[in-house]
Amino acid sequence: MPTIYVDADACPVKDEIYRVAIRHGVPAIVVSNSGMRLPGHPLVTQAIVSDGFDAADDWIAERADKAALVVTGDILLADRCLKSGATVIGHNGKPFTTSSIGSAIATRAIMADLRAGGDVIPGGPAAFSKVDRSRVLQALDTALVRMAR
Repeated sequence: MPTIYVDADACPVKDEIYRVAIRHGVPAIVVSNSGMRLPGHPLVTQAIVSDGFDAADDWIAERADKAALVVTGDILLADRCLKSGATVIGHNGKPFTTSSIGSAIATRAIMADLRAGGDVIPGGPAAFSKVDRSRVLQALDTALVRMAR
């Protein structure tokens, strides 16, 4: 049975994840450094980890396997989970795949170098929209149906 692991500290779509998990009857584990308000359903539980650097990422990565559906915005965590066979979806609903993760890591590194060099990087990520929420719901449904086969 699939399990959804949510890298929750900065996740803007927790409510959508809870709805999909409950509808599909699969457990969702919300992983964070502090307590969060949950919907009060037995399928939605919380794992509170230490506030150490990457503690939530480490907790999720240790449990990621072929039955795991990981929701994260963290590219390096996505990479670790993909290497363990997990299905990984970004907070915007776009899947991380073994064929796309390399370019995502490279782009992340380039942007970090530019920022470290003092270069001004205009803009930032696009504002979170209804389309993103809809994409997350669809991606979760699609992944869970595929994993159940």
